[in-house]
Amino acid sequence: MCGRTACSLAADNLRRACAYRDRRGQQREPEWVRRERYQPSYNKGPQSSGPVLLSRRHLHQDADSSERVLMDMRWGLVPSWFKQDNPSKLQFNTSNCRSDTMLSKSSYKGALLKGKRCVVLADGFYEWQQQNGGKQPYFIYFPQTKDAMNKETEGDEEWKGWRLLTMAGIFDCWKPPGEGEMLYTYTIITVDASKDVSFIHHRQVRAGTGVAGMPAILDGDEAIRKWLDFAEVPTQEAVKLIQPTENIVFHPVSTFVNNIRNNTPECVAPIELEAKKEVKATPCNKVMLGWLKSSQEGSPQKKENDLPKWTSQFIHSPSPKKTSADVLQQWLGKQGQPAAKKHKA
Repeated sequence: MCGRTACSLAADNLRRACAYRDRRGQQREPEWVRRERYQPSYNKGPQSSGPVLLSRRHLHQDADSSERVLMDMRWGLVPSWFKQDNPSKLQFNTSNCRSDTMLSKSSYKGALLKGKRCVVLADGFYEWQQQNGGKQPYFIYFPQTKDAMNKETEGDEEWKGWRLLTMAGIFDCWKPPGEGEMLYTYTIITVDASKDVSFIHHRQVRAGTGVAGMPAILDGDEAIRKWLDFAEVPTQEAVKLIQPTENIVFHPVSTFVNNIRNNTPECVAPIELEAKKEVKATPCNKVMLGWLKSSQEGSPQKKENDLPKWTSQFIHSPSPKKTSADVLQQWLGKQGQPAAKKHKA
């Protein structure tokens, strides 16, 4: 599952962080569409808007399908075939889309087969572990370099700041009956959780499976390219990218994030669980505390690109496991790759 994310970079830095190389190997930044609608946030939930990447050809038919566009869309897919006059009348939750059923459910199948693939951008996402007396939230994200949030890198040509988490998604566009503006919405594809993250799920999160879920994360620009370039990479090839990844780290955060109205840097700040969920001045997060203190003196969005680096309390080792890619390949009439052997305790 993915029920909450954070995307706190300022608009200019967000665009720089999405730079890519085109077919000729030239460094490019994606075109910003509806940039004025983007709102940085440390606590973003379904029905809010967020930044996604998609192929420019979806908006301009004569464009190279490898060109990318950065666009603000609403989280929670509204199918193009929906006939009601108000998207809030949709009777089911479409914020997440299970990878093993996305090619069978009508809400997603049509859009996916038409190549409406997107990449949902975030600093990271939150997940909650059931505990006695409540739920403990964790913030999950890509490993960061030591220069991840160095202010001195802001003016450099190449982005050296926070590495955004890139999640596979499906989007669609819905037009209300009669006159009205086209509504662009997306859903985040979920897969079986990797071994090191699955411990967070204390209970079954998928009815009848007993399997914990997590977003399908696209690790690296080549994976992003294949997922977005629908004209060159058919669905049969693209779905092979949908699988769990072990290349993530995480740390516990305060239950402050549990309230969707709370939207400050405190949401992502690491805590010591032994300190009863209070931020403690340990060597691991003294820099974070100092930054949090200074950021509270102004608007929470004024310093969103100053987010300092931190070290996860958990070190992960690769742990291959079977994914739902085979199910997708079977549906498409192709033999999937052989599943990795399960790790024996």
